[in-house]
Amino acid sequence: MSTTTLDKVKTIKTLNNIAESGLNVFNKGNFTVDNDSENPDAYVLRSFNMHAMEFGDNLKAIARAGAGVNNIPVERCTEQGIVVFNTPGANANAVKEMILTTLIASSRNLFAGVAWARTLENEGAEIPKLVEAGKKQFVGKEIKGKTLGVIGLGAIGALVANDALALGMDVIGFDPFISVDTAWHLSSTVQRAMTIEQLFANADYITVHVPLTDETRAMFNKDTFAIMKEDAYILNFSRGELVNETDMEAALESGKVGKYITDFPNETVMKMKNTVPIPHLGASSRESEENCAVMAAYQVKEFLETGNIKNSVNFPNTNLPYTGKARVAVFHKNVPNMVGQITQAISSYELNIADMVNRSRGEYAYTMIDIDNEVNGEIGPKLEETIKQINGVVITRII
Repeated sequence: MSTTTLDKVKTIKTLNNIAESGLNVFNKGNFTVDNDSENPDAYVLRSFNMHAMEFGDNLKAIARAGAGVNNIPVERCTEQGIVVFNTPGANANAVKEMILTTLIASSRNLFAGVAWARTLENEGAEIPKLVEAGKKQFVGKEIKGKTLGVIGLGAIGALVANDALALGMDVIGFDPFISVDTAWHLSSTVQRAMTIEQLFANADYITVHVPLTDETRAMFNKDTFAIMKEDAYILNFSRGELVNETDMEAALESGKVGKYITDFPNETVMKMKNTVPIPHLGASSRESEENCAVMAAYQVKEFLETGNIKNSVNFPNTNLPYTGKARVAVFHKNVPNMVGQITQAISSYELNIADMVNRSRGEYAYTMIDIDNEVNGEIGPKLEETIKQINGVVITRII
């Protein structure tokens, strides 16, 4: 269990190269970025694999400058009371642009055409004639008037859907868990698929934007390919494991799938016909890396200074406006009478409660309570220890 106070210098350690604009966020406040620290208050990283790492008792937060958190042992972090952040939406525009780029380029056989043109570099004055003679093998198709199916209408999927409409496509979307915020930003012209099978059956192009879970793993397989139109194009900028690659290879061979555009090439994918292997460039733009770094840093800074949580994948998102009063933040099991026991512990030190908030997420909950009285150096550690002794409390901080 770990403790922090507002006046203590908090140590941030990075595990990848993080954009300077993100690190600059920590220039304000009591923070230091120390990559030699063995027990930091928080880690900020991108794709570094943390699964084999042991965490020090001072660690309170991990921020992934990106959306996916497969490289972080989230379940273990939850059990140890470590909040894990990601940065949804920060790289959405970069990924959207890459999807639309590859959607058009693959439809017009641009990648294959350029590769072929480069084979003519030693043909000298004959190049123009050879180009004119050979270009017919790369005749493609236009996307205007075709139907794009978007699976997952989060930050990226909604942008793709809206811009595909502007390019003259018909768009059908499927997302049973669409948020209210996303719905506000999604064009009313996007058709709603009531089932994913409906989307598969009607789309000429399919782009997927869902996390990798037990339910989504290998969601593209021989059964789903059988539902699709002939010559369907599939774009996968989410996770390679969403596709059963054996079934994909067979679908490409038969022509059921016209092209597979993926940001996750491997040995198997590279040997398939009609694939467009992108070297994981979806979010690789200068702007995207900066946006993710800045968002991750601000989320860590806000949490360490005030206890507020935004964009966590394992703690409930929780906000209580910070007024400078002493604050008790407790992460605990989501069981009856926890809040009552915490407030009773506070009252036992003759402290008055000014404000509070409690949010739950599955088996766990997070409670923040502001205190009217000054919680001095003597009372603070005693109160924290008293709350720690409550059965079901995972971690307590006095801010």
